[in-house]
Amino acid sequence: MGLTVSLVIFIFLVMLASMMLSGLIVIILHSVGVLDFWDGVRPDTVRHGVPIGWLFAMMIISAILGISIAGFFSKIALRPIRRIIAATHKVAGGDFNVRLDIHGIYELEELSGSFNKMTHELSTIETLRSDFINSFSHEFKTPIVSIRGFAKLLKDDTLDKTDRQEYLDIIVAESERLSSLSENVLSLANYENLEIIADLTEFRLDEQLRKAVIQMEPKWSQKNIEVDIDTDEVLYTGSADLIQQVLLNLIDNAIKFTEPGGTICLQLTSNDDGVSLLVKDNGIGMDKETLKRIFDKFYQGETSHTGEGNGLGLSIVKRIVDLCGGQIKVSSEKDKGSEFVICLPV
Repeated sequence: MGLTVSLVIFIFLVMLASMMLSGLIVIILHSVGVLDFWDGVRPDTVRHGVPIGWLFAMMIISAILGISIAGFFSKIALRPIRRIIAATHKVAGGDFNVRLDIHGIYELEELSGSFNKMTHELSTIETLRSDFINSFSHEFKTPIVSIRGFAKLLKDDTLDKTDRQEYLDIIVAESERLSSLSENVLSLANYENLEIIADLTEFRLDEQLRKAVIQMEPKWSQKNIEVDIDTDEVLYTGSADLIQQVLLNLIDNAIKFTEPGGTICLQLTSNDDGVSLLVKDNGIGMDKETLKRIFDKFYQGETSHTGEGNGLGLSIVKRIVDLCGGQIKVSSEKDKGSEFVICLPV
């Protein structure tokens, strides 16, 4: 039932009840002699056979009864509104687990459903925010503790040259890790606030892929990984900088989880529907739980490799692909490698 219909019925019932009750009260008062208008009245006190005093008494009593009945039943009618107000105050106080269950009036049911959807989204956002802060604090704190610890060890004048050099290398590596973490956090924040990609240019995507492979050469050469490239000549219109971020993060991720002597396959194809990029490795692979959370911020499924990254690379890739209007698909099996496929519209 709609809110308008409910109000009309409510007003009608209040009027009907007040009129019936006032008429009944007037008749009772007349029967006990309080209102004696039936006989012996003057002609000027009668209108259409009904005494004016009686009509006046009915009007007064109807008004009093109408206000009383409306005030009484309005408390019941406004109960759902009060529930919504109370729930809103709880949400304002930070309680996002509040839920409403209102039935009977269509508009209030819609409001109840929208309210529950809002609190669910707020609860999800709050959970993500808490997880992000906890993860960021952990990722940020770990290298700082390491740097501080090895810096204190370097104060020991009895250290030999080999240990001193090892500690300095660790401090440099942890400093680079901190720098990478801050850069990735800033990049992800910028991409998440970005809605439209400006300054689109046409460029050779296959050449961009080759440049990314050359840029990552020190990493894959150090692990003696073979990189196999199979690419068409692809002209793509978009942001070269953003696409470069995608390529570097995907290749870096493949290198990170591929054992020494492994192979990484890169394939770039183009057709009328768009551009398809395949990044495949024969590394350690992922289990089902890792696949579900692969794009979550700071999530790192393989604990033995957690020191090599900060869990933001694939989050950045996913956001850029979404901005480009594309899709990213992942398939993987434990100890059988992983396969990332990115489809970008023309």
